[in-house]
Amino acid sequence: MERLGTKAETLEQMYGKLNTAKVLPQFTFTVAEWIQQRGVIVHRFSKLNWNADVIVRSSCQGEDTQDASMAGKFESVADVSGMEAFQNAADKVVSSYGAADSDDQILVQPMLRNVKFSGVAFTLDPSTHGNYYIVNYDRTGDTSAVTSGTGGHDCLYYHFKNTSIGSAPEELQQLLTTLGELETFFGQDNLDVEFAVTQEDELYILQVRTLCVSQERVDRARQAEGLARIVEKIKQNNQPKPFLCGRKTAYSVMTDWNPAEMIGVRPKPLALSLYREIITDSVWAYQRDNYGYRNLRSFPLMVDFCGLPYIDVRVSFNSFIPAGLDEEVSEKLVNYYIEQLVQNPQKHDKAEFEIVFSCYTLDTPQRVKALTEHGFTEQEIGQIIDALRDVTNHIIDYKNGLWRKDYHKIEILDQRYQEIMDSGLNDIEKVYWLLEDCKRYGTLPFAGLARAAFIAVQMLKSFVTCGIFSDDDYEAFMGEADTVSSIMNRDKAELSRAAFLKKYGHLRPGTYDITSLRYDEAPDLYFSNTQEDSGEKMKASDAEDRQPTKFRLSLKQLNQLRNALQENGLTNDVLDIMDFMRHVIKGREYGKFIFTRNLSMAIRLISQVGNAMGVSREDCSYIDIQTIYDLYVSTGDTRERFLESVQQGKRKYRITQAITLPPVILDSRDVESFYYPDSEPNFITSLKVCGELRVIDSMADTNDVSEKIVMIESADPGYDWIFSHGIKGLITMYGGANSHMAIRAGELGIPAVIGVGAKRFEKYRNVQVVEIDGLLKTMRILRGE
Repeated sequence: MERLGTKAETLEQMYGKLNTAKVLPQFTFTVAEWIQQRGVIVHRFSKLNWNADVIVRSSCQGEDTQDASMAGKFESVADVSGMEAFQNAADKVVSSYGAADSDDQILVQPMLRNVKFSGVAFTLDPSTHGNYYIVNYDRTGDTSAVTSGTGGHDCLYYHFKNTSIGSAPEELQQLLTTLGELETFFGQDNLDVEFAVTQEDELYILQVRTLCVSQERVDRARQAEGLARIVEKIKQNNQPKPFLCGRKTAYSVMTDWNPAEMIGVRPKPLALSLYREIITDSVWAYQRDNYGYRNLRSFPLMVDFCGLPYIDVRVSFNSFIPAGLDEEVSEKLVNYYIEQLVQNPQKHDKAEFEIVFSCYTLDTPQRVKALTEHGFTEQEIGQIIDALRDVTNHIIDYKNGLWRKDYHKIEILDQRYQEIMDSGLNDIEKVYWLLEDCKRYGTLPFAGLARAAFIAVQMLKSFVTCGIFSDDDYEAFMGEADTVSSIMNRDKAELSRAAFLKKYGHLRPGTYDITSLRYDEAPDLYFSNTQEDSGEKMKASDAEDRQPTKFRLSLKQLNQLRNALQENGLTNDVLDIMDFMRHVIKGREYGKFIFTRNLSMAIRLISQVGNAMGVSREDCSYIDIQTIYDLYVSTGDTRERFLESVQQGKRKYRITQAITLPPVILDSRDVESFYYPDSEPNFITSLKVCGELRVIDSMADTNDVSEKIVMIESADPGYDWIFSHGIKGLITMYGGANSHMAIRAGELGIPAVIGVGAKRFEKYRNVQVVEIDGLLKTMRILRGE
């Protein structure tokens, strides 16, 4: 067993000793030798018989240690040819060391040519400490493309170590075998390996160093058991099921109700169970059924794979089938939807926009023509169009549509909240009733208003597609939406701090996360420019001061719309439809604002109950909400039940933390070895902006975001505080075109890129300056690290 040393020493140890890979020859000398015997070194270099340009690399004593890699800190100079260039390159490397140790080394190797692909591989997941081989590689032929972040089309592959190498892509099998050999060779499982594969399929190891991790490794046997359960669950579900259309299913983190955006990909048990309880177990299906879609009331929408939340795509796609559609056509349509997702997994976060037909708009007859290429007859297509038209007319009905009743239900929730809080109920009872009311008068009507708002936006976009509205008309209409978010920004300017927090204090960045503080629990954290409560007003965001273009409906557009609605069999008048759109777009945000007050107070009360029993807020995040429901109907000991739930939640969450899965799972084979796919981002506004990038990983990163382009993993409604800081742009890892932050950015005219995906997010994490061009739909790095 060998020990890792400097870059040069490690490569020398491996030279000629690996069974499955090669190491390039090297010429190495120390800083002391370069300073004291420069002529000797130059002479020795001149005698090398490599017949190739060289790369002069750093090999510093403080580099690649067990505690710090110092990756990229010191210079390396590639494509060096000739004696003068060699000396200049060596001087440059030595200079990059600063106060160099005399034993620091300079490593010289021949340049590797004809590279097919190259990259970096980890033998442990550095983020989760899961037992994976992770390979990030690029096909440009540039061996520094991945490490420098300049690769444009890199691949990211995960392979659980217990999984057969034969299940991996053929081009990676030799590398994976070598990674196992290197773990044995150096006697450690946390390695960072740079590699390259030539056009002749020869694998070269360019560097091996310790992958610095601080936490305890995850037990591989327990991780294997968890993954095996996931594989078996998917195998069981990936077949025809009673009362469901579709031969098979798939799973996604963003196809419906967006769990990755709302609770994250690894939510704590309390957040996961709350989301399930108040939305995805039954409420979601009741709403779809009420609004005229297929009855899925006994089907949970969200499953969890060892604590990682996923949407059952087959269940979701069934729920978008109009209730009146023929059963055989429904079966055929769901199979078509699933197959489209299989062929285009990058569309999983915009399936209802680009895969599913869930409502009738002016461009529906044109869009559904695509079905003719997939075996649908003209008669079947006609049935689908008629069913979509019927369900849409039912939903948008101006006088009798359910959206009006849902608006009223939200108002009832607002009234009942205070009655619960003023009652003599104990805290457990209050949590129970706050959540029960939240479901009946909150998330259920909110789901209805969100469905109506989705149709409104789709209808509005079809006005653009048909040439009646311009893109500017669309943005002007959306910009005038008088939502809670826009009202909140006005209130910042008009209300005192105390009054503002009384109205909006229940919001928190992580709506379902008990560890995320409410606005009224940490106002200075979210609003650094607020004043003490002396009657002074709070500062509104700079974005709110921007004057949006006024929406004006011309007489010509009015007549065009009236004719188009009549020709398409849509029963509402133009002005009624426009008013419907305004109401439901506003109502969606209003409903969300009101129901989150019940949820936020329930979470606060759980924290208070825990605190009274010596259970911290952090520990309360591991409780399952069913613990509260059980205590409501039993005489169980509250402290005992809390501690049991915390212990069980922590034990389960250790496996949740270790497991990584792709955002779309199409087959059980995707569980243990998979490529992480690219995502198609959603560009909001057609504006162009460039600016300094600021990544927000925690609330400690919230200072000094003014005039910055902010990048954040996911942003649910509680993140509205970001807009009070005058940001220039917004980038998120998760989120869809219809998500809250997309809507909010559109309202304020802030260029945003929503849902860039994990790969792009990590690529941009260390970038200094970026450019967002909404018109061209591009994101460019203007200044790297």
